[in-house]
Amino acid sequence: MNKIWLLWEIPLAFLSFVFNKVMKLIIGNLFTIYLAVNQQKAAQWRVLSAKMIKAPLILPVLMTKAPRWNTHAVIGTLGPFKVVETIAIDIDTANKSSRSWIAVIYSFPGYKTICSIESEQIDSTNSWHIVKLPTGKYSLGVRYYDRTDTINYPGIKIDNRLFVEPFNVPNDINSYYQNLIETKNWFYSSLHYYIYTILKLRNYLPESFVRYEYLPVGAPATHFAYNYLDSQQTLQIEVESKIIEQFEIYFTLYDRSSLPLTWCIITAPKYILPPQDIKGYFLLRIRPKPEFAKNNIKVKSQLSSLDCSNQNWLISN
Repeated sequence: MNKIWLLWEIPLAFLSFVFNKVMKLIIGNLFTIYLAVNQQKAAQWRVLSAKMIKAPLILPVLMTKAPRWNTHAVIGTLGPFKVVETIAIDIDTANKSSRSWIAVIYSFPGYKTICSIESEQIDSTNSWHIVKLPTGKYSLGVRYYDRTDTINYPGIKIDNRLFVEPFNVPNDINSYYQNLIETKNWFYSSLHYYIYTILKLRNYLPESFVRYEYLPVGAPATHFAYNYLDSQQTLQIEVESKIIEQFEIYFTLYDRSSLPLTWCIITAPKYILPPQDIKGYFLLRIRPKPEFAKNNIKVKSQLSSLDCSNQNWLISN
């Protein structure tokens, strides 16, 4: 590694890290106040769309709370709301809208994950899935993968009372990702400048720290593989046939501001990303296909070779 590069990279990364934490605190508190004042918004599904990210404060919130954009899922949030005993999810509607989905219940305002509900792990013979919770305030996030042509977000009951009815969204609602990079500016670049640096130096840092800073809140069954990508570096991913058969492999490449540049679903044993003109980082989300979800096959990701022009990864079991 070029040590001269470190002379300016580490100080700039440290400033970016501090800036990120300060902005995350400020913007998070502003959004909490916004939701507390706008109770009507809290009782409506807020599904990520071109219209939504143009609303005041929404994009800065996403860029501080969930900056590793999931370009492969339709994402909706609900709340905050008060629960005394139970929350129930209309899984019949969710199953008709998506072949694989995840619902995550968060505490509010701390946004700590309370529980994760995966479509493959619950009894689909019932129309509603009920979760018992301690009395408190919560929010809910639902991610739809492999969605159908008709997408409806599920009805939600709180303490046996209907809180929100099913909500229909267009099946091209994720088209805004195509132009999301156009929102890049100095603010978002400053927020995430340090991410590339810690990935580049991950062998010298605690892995738990790197994971916490980079990875999104994932479901237990999701395996992640990730790393930096240098300018003009070819990325090659080799996947064992058993993993191809039993898992969905979602690939996203981000620039240094954490905005997505390109994405795809890997369906062949070898995937090659040609050299890019920018520095950035990538993320693989590896999720079991519904029909294989109960097989409990473990996924391993290993960096098999790395040099200035090539980076090769092996995905195996």
